[in-house]
Amino acid sequence: MKMLKRILVLIALVCSYSINAQTVDEIISNYFENTGGVENWEKIEGVKMSAKVNQGGMEIPIEIVQLKSGKMMTTINFQGQSIKQGVFDGEVLWSTNFMTQKAEKSDEEAINMVKNEMNQFPDPFLNYKEKGFTAELMGTETVDGAETFKIKLTTTPNIIEGKEVPSVSYYFFDNENFVPIQVQEEIMEGPGKGMVSEVKMSDYQEAGNVYMPYSMTQGVKGQPGAPITMDSIEINPTVDDSEFAFPEEETPEEN
Repeated sequence: MKMLKRILVLIALVCSYSINAQTVDEIISNYFENTGGVENWEKIEGVKMSAKVNQGGMEIPIEIVQLKSGKMMTTINFQGQSIKQGVFDGEVLWSTNFMTQKAEKSDEEAINMVKNEMNQFPDPFLNYKEKGFTAELMGTETVDGAETFKIKLTTTPNIIEGKEVPSVSYYFFDNENFVPIQVQEEIMEGPGKGMVSEVKMSDYQEAGNVYMPYSMTQGVKGQPGAPITMDSIEINPTVDDSEFAFPEEETPEEN
């Protein structure tokens, strides 16, 4: 009996060593190796995603464009209209008001947050140390039946209500394929302040020369999220700069 206990303890120690032997940089290295290699990720200058969001049983087509230069936009196709949200031309951040259908500029704090996000393109873990980010292995955790490595990623702090606020996210990497299957981050402002946003990723497929998740669910921890299904992901798309420009209102001509 004692011998059996010793064997069980030994097995437990070996398993524990196997988990602990993985360093955060080894996990990140395996992630990029399994999704196309660092060299191919570094060649990405832009991404265009065409997807459908399931909101309350209704499928809403969306298109997301993000460029290495920092330019980005999301276009929502709803009831025959194309509504642009979160459009950034490198200096001006704007969105279309759903009620008035007019473009409205965002404030400096929102612009600062978007500029911080520019550093995370195309993946926050790509050359993260050079960007001044830190990554810390917090241990292991089971996510939807899968064993994962939990990594705390700290990026550039944001300015919220005039105060500097740390930008911290928790990534859960599947310990078999070394790809993130969940991301959690505390909501720091707005109606959801204090809640934890949660994105779940799956169905990794080839996009150009890298692999990206084609299925996601986005929402708040503990609540049902909105499923997002990718129809296509285009790497290094051609996008006209005029698409990001703030639409100035035309002044009526005087008679």
